[in-house]
Amino acid sequence: MSSASHLYVHLPFCSSRCGYCDFVTVVGRAGEHGRYVDALLAELELERALLAPRPETVYLGGGTPTLTDAGAFERLLAALPEAAEVTVEANPETVTDELARLLSRNRVNRVSIGAQTFNSALLEVLERRARPDDVRRAVHRVRDAGIDNISLDLIYGIPGQGPSDLARDLAEALALEPEHISAYELEAKPGTRFTHAHGAELERQAAAMESYFEHVVETLTAAGYRWYETANFCRRGIRDLRARHNLGYWLGHDYLGIGVGAVSTIENRRWRNAPSLARYVAALSGGARPPREHEELAPPVRDAERLMLGLRLDEPLSVAGLEGTLDQSELERLTRGGLVTREEGSLLLTRRGRFLGGGVTARLLA
Repeated sequence: MSSASHLYVHLPFCSSRCGYCDFVTVVGRAGEHGRYVDALLAELELERALLAPRPETVYLGGGTPTLTDAGAFERLLAALPEAAEVTVEANPETVTDELARLLSRNRVNRVSIGAQTFNSALLEVLERRARPDDVRRAVHRVRDAGIDNISLDLIYGIPGQGPSDLARDLAEALALEPEHISAYELEAKPGTRFTHAHGAELERQAAAMESYFEHVVETLTAAGYRWYETANFCRRGIRDLRARHNLGYWLGHDYLGIGVGAVSTIENRRWRNAPSLARYVAALSGGARPPREHEELAPPVRDAERLMLGLRLDEPLSVAGLEGTLDQSELERLTRGGLVTREEGSLLLTRRGRFLGGGVTARLLA
C-alpha cells in the first residue's frame, strides 16, 4: 500500500457554532482537550504505516484549532511529524502574542486566519466573534512571531452584503499583504437555522454570486495575485505560495485524516471517522480504531474526482488514463465554444471556462 504524503488533523473545539457551519464541531468542552489530544496521538500511532516518514504537508483544521488548551495544543504540535508545510487554522480573536510564539516554536510555518469580512455588521450576521481589528492584530502578531506565510479567508454573498462591501473587504485584505487569500461564496446548507433566518436574502445574493466572483478575481489578479485555483489566490514571486496541502487534494494525492469526523483517502479506499466526540475518544483510549464509514472507490470514481478537482487549477491537467471519463462530443463542443483548451494530452479551462467552473466540468464527464 502506498504511503500518504499529506496529514490532516481535526480539532473540533469552538467557542460557539456559526449558523452556516456544517463542519464537525463541539462548543466548549475545555476539560476534554487533553483527552482528545491523547486520542489523536493514539490514532496517529495506529495509522503511522499509512503515512510517509516525512510527509509533505500537515494541516490542522477545525473547529478552531487555536482555541485548544495551550498545553494540550503544544503537546500535539510537538508530536506531529516534520513536514515542509505545517498549516494551522486560526480564528482572529484567539491569536495572542503567546499563541503566535507557541506556533512558531513548534514548526508551524503557515497560518490560515478566518477573517471572512471586515464589516462588523456582516460579522454579526455570520455570528462571528472577531472584529475587524482582531484580524489586523492577528496578522501582525503572527508576522512578529516570525511566520511569513499567512492566508486570509474571505466570504462573499453574505446576507446584507453589497458590491461596495465586497470591494472594501478586498481592499482591507490586500492592505495586510497576506501571502495567500481564499475567497469563497457563502454556502448555507438547507435546513440550517441560518437559511431559516436569511432565506429570502440568500436567494437575492445567489443572483449576484457571478458578479461577485468576477470582481474578486479581477481585483486580486490586478493586485499581483495568481488565481491558481477556483477560490484561491497567492502572491507571485520567488516562492511558490500555493497551499501545498490543498494542492494535494486537488491533484488527487493520498491523504490521511485523523480526528473526529476526519476523512482519509488511500489508494482506492476512503473512510470517515464517525462525528461523535465521545465515541472517538472512548475507542482510542481503549486501544481501538474509532468507528468509521468505509467506501471503496472504483477507478471510474477516482478518475471523475481527478478530473473535477484538477480542472479547478490554472495548470493543464494530464488526461492520460482519463479518456473513458470524458464525453468526447461535449469536449469538442466546449473546445469550439472557447471554454476548454486541449494540447498534448492535457486539458485546461480557459478564463471564461473557469468562471463557469463546475458547470463546464459536469458536462465533460461521460
